[in-house]
Amino acid sequence: MLGQIAFGSVLMLGSIAIAGLWIWLLETGFARWEGWLVRAPHRPKLILIVLAASLAVLAMVTMSVWLWALAFHLLRIFADFEEAMYFTLVTFTTLGYGDVLMPEEWRILGGLAAANGLLSFGLMTALMVESLRHVRVRQIEFTKE
Repeated sequence: MLGQIAFGSVLMLGSIAIAGLWIWLLETGFARWEGWLVRAPHRPKLILIVLAASLAVLAMVTMSVWLWALAFHLLRIFADFEEAMYFTLVTFTTLGYGDVLMPEEWRILGGLAAANGLLSFGLMTALMVESLRHVRVRQIEFTKE
């Protein structure tokens, strides 16, 4: 049990590091293009912000799911990699179809994968809201100057 918690915690930290990397890359990109982003017209640029943030979020979640699926595959928990990937994606998104189940001796690790998915979706929401808020505030400030 403690081994699963420790290993799952390492996987969660890896997933958070992946999220941090994508947040940093997105922030770097926004900083680089800030002069252009704050000038009118604003609305088309806000659409671009949503698209960029969405792509970063998609990459973040995809890489995290692959990390967990690879761990499940290397531990030989599932018959093949496709089954490990499917289970991870269903667990990460908390769909929980129940058609592929984690073996009983690994169920704590499955719960940690679900917790990681919840954490990822919270980070995704924060990233998207903060991206829009930051650019919109800078646009308003630039207009007042």
